[in-house]
Amino acid sequence: MALVQTEAIEVKRIKGKGRGVFARRLLRRGEVIERVPVLLLPIAEVRDPSSWKGLAGYCFYWGRDQLALALGYGSLYNHSYRPNARYDDVRGPIKVFTALRDIPPGEEITVNYNGEPEDGSPVGFAVIEDESRGR
Repeated sequence: MALVQTEAIEVKRIKGKGRGVFARRLLRRGEVIERVPVLLLPIAEVRDPSSWKGLAGYCFYWGRDQLALALGYGSLYNHSYRPNARYDDVRGPIKVFTALRDIPPGEEITVNYNGEPEDGSPVGFAVIEDESRGR
């Protein structure tokens, strides 16, 4: 069963990955996919690495001392080293997800968790890439 928030995107389960965000219609390069508020949490609350298996596993770093839990579908986008979208942190605090290229209906929308689409730094888990996706 898919979760549908807008006519543009939905959340579906992916075997081996959990949940992911998918295009419901053609998303054009440069189009804002989603603009979401974030809840800020002190990073000190997540000292134990086992904590990253729960709520913190859905968080982004926000500066040196805080984590951000993105609302909307913001914390459900999966990581890719070949992302088709990016996120930017803006005042508010808000995250803005934008298409890097045209994304056809049915394609998973992914971002690079390192912040920059070309950043190949390790992310601390095994990355499952969709080999059928082109650039």
